[in-house]
Amino acid sequence: MTAIQKPKLSFWQIWNMSFGFLGIQFGFALQNGNASRILQTYGADVEHLSWFWLAAPLTGMIVQPIIGYYSDRTWNSLGRRRPYFLAGALLSAFALVLMPNSALLANFLPPILIGAGLLMIMDASFNVAMEPFRALVADNLPDTQRSLGFSVQTFLIGIGAVIGSWLPYVFAEYFGVSKMAEPGHVPDNVVYSFYVGAAILAGTIIWTVISTKEYSPEEYEKFHADEPKEEEKGILAIFSDFSQMPKTMKQLGLVQFFSWFALFSMWVFTTPAVAQHIYHVTPGDTSSENFANAGNWVGILFGVYNGVSALYALVLPALARATSRKFAHAFSLICGGAGLLSIYFIQDPNMLILSMVGIGLAWGSILAMPYAILSSSIPARKMGVYMGIFNFFITFPQIVNGIFGGTIVKNFYNGEAIYAIVLAGIFMIMGAVSVLYVQDNKDIKFKN
Repeated sequence: MTAIQKPKLSFWQIWNMSFGFLGIQFGFALQNGNASRILQTYGADVEHLSWFWLAAPLTGMIVQPIIGYYSDRTWNSLGRRRPYFLAGALLSAFALVLMPNSALLANFLPPILIGAGLLMIMDASFNVAMEPFRALVADNLPDTQRSLGFSVQTFLIGIGAVIGSWLPYVFAEYFGVSKMAEPGHVPDNVVYSFYVGAAILAGTIIWTVISTKEYSPEEYEKFHADEPKEEEKGILAIFSDFSQMPKTMKQLGLVQFFSWFALFSMWVFTTPAVAQHIYHVTPGDTSSENFANAGNWVGILFGVYNGVSALYALVLPALARATSRKFAHAFSLICGGAGLLSIYFIQDPNMLILSMVGIGLAWGSILAMPYAILSSSIPARKMGVYMGIFNFFITFPQIVNGIFGGTIVKNFYNGEAIYAIVLAGIFMIMGAVSVLYVQDNKDIKFKN
């Protein structure tokens, strides 16, 4: 039996099936912009921040391949991927509400431990909701629309991240919500932002669940009739699939290592780096107005790079068609590396916006191009599990950075977090060089 081609979807169908990613990234933006600040408020030292952030990649490394494996095999009234969206949304919303309120649970454990535990729960929940979104794009779209699909997803990610990153600043500066708090407590502007994030995350994913159609098992078989079926080996098949991953996936792994090592450094150390290097805050000072201003401004900056990534996602498919997916990604990573390196030379906080433009170009491509390249090289029947396994190349560099990053900052950089940002810039440029050696099985000019 010969397989038939999947029909093309309209723009709004592609939009709806990725809309939940807006909410997920809203939550991620709140986590990325405020988790270090919250943990420092609860007593974490700068050199220990990367240890707490290990919770995120460790849970992702475990959760995503398992979710990918089971979502490949799930068929029920909600569909194949949507049950996982919904479960992840509810768990994520719960963690977002509790994270800034860890001090209220101090009768049970120290707030720093509760905060770290909730960071792990939050990230595991994000991963449950997020992983099937990547597979859904590949499930529903023909190969000629996948660059567009991942770019629309990136655009929505950017919009969600802008709102999530800016919300604490907006609450404080435009609605008069307090940005100061007693030592050991999180300011109200951050607390309220997490509440709004929980509601938006749940609402957007529910919209995707009710507005998106998934192909039935019978339809799926027609699209992949010429792809051989494999003997079911149980969940341990994840390990054999890992050992048999395509060459392109291995090559992309090196690119991802450099890229995500850099991103982890940026997320963990930008707040202390900006506070120390530009606002001249004394290390260990987490209750001064300057530290609060630095934290709020980092939220604005993170919103800027996410906004740039959203706009860049609209032109990225055209750039990839005009050149190649590899060239488009390499160019973007070079811009990101330059943006990170430039932070060292800046003393005016407003000038950091220019740094964020370069970082935004890299982020927009990181969220789209590796997945577009990967989806052309892996079996459709294993799209979920391989998308989950691919997450290993995202989590592993973060774990390496988490183990050694704080120690390096303390012992080699004398606690000056700005040098972690400089190293991140160098790694981003190394990723740009390595992507040029990736074999892209569909390195052609698609017409969307």
